[in-house]
Amino acid sequence: MIPGSFDYHAPTSLDDALALLTEHGGDAKILAGGHSLIPAMRFRLAVPEVLVDIGRIPDLEYIREEDGHLAVGGMTREVALEDSDLVNAKYPLLADTARVIADPLVRNLATVGGNLAHADPANDHPATMLAYGASVVARGPNGSRTIAIDDFFVDLFESALESNEILTEIRIPTPPAHGGGAYLKMERKVGDYAVSAVAVQLVLDGGTVSSARIGLTNVNPVPMRAKNAEAELVGKAATDDVLEAAGRAAAGECDPSGDLRGSAEYKRDVTRILTKRAIRKAVERAKGGN
Repeated sequence: MIPGSFDYHAPTSLDDALALLTEHGGDAKILAGGHSLIPAMRFRLAVPEVLVDIGRIPDLEYIREEDGHLAVGGMTREVALEDSDLVNAKYPLLADTARVIADPLVRNLATVGGNLAHADPANDHPATMLAYGASVVARGPNGSRTIAIDDFFVDLFESALESNEILTEIRIPTPPAHGGGAYLKMERKVGDYAVSAVAVQLVLDGGTVSSARIGLTNVNPVPMRAKNAEAELVGKAATDDVLEAAGRAAAGECDPSGDLRGSAEYKRDVTRILTKRAIRKAVERAKGGN
């Protein structure tokens, strides 16, 4: 199909982009990488009257550590995460995620900020950022504000961003010395949306899991944490029985829909298995394994 007609703007400053969003309100959409918005426009699922392309705005693409967190610019391309020595060395959960997003052609253009701002529960980054306990920085006409990731996803395809705000940065807490994370995804074919995927970030204190956050992909109408699974894990050694309890808890608290990728029951069981495997891999990494 062919998208509906729209006006196109390509501002070269953040202030100009914000002015356009303020002027056009809900009639405007931000174009970042375009890999979510353009397909939606082709199928007339999104019919914006105005597109504001922020790809020409400088200083929104970066990956750097500062003040105890990893700062990722909103326009940072997925391939930059995949290729970053810093991300691969210290943020393996994020590296895992970047490697399984779509395909190399998409990752060369798709942006981290766009992935999150789209608020699609089938996207990979929402679960990962929930597992990290990340935060996002939104810039609006009245300045910047920081939004905790737990408060960011409001509903299906709906985030806490206002219509005249732009997601400019993602902040991921730097894991402690005995922290480990992993992202595991099951898909029908390479580059597909997940049947289910699980993001885990945890900290070990001796042989005990002292803290843990678990995010789930594409098994709930809104990106979600598996809080019951976290509760089964924290304060305990990661034995097979504990991992099984955490996996069953994650399967029980998610709410998948049956579709061409499988029945709801099947997706719950995939979630159970992936949760166990992701926890085990995160524990190995926290201990200094591969």
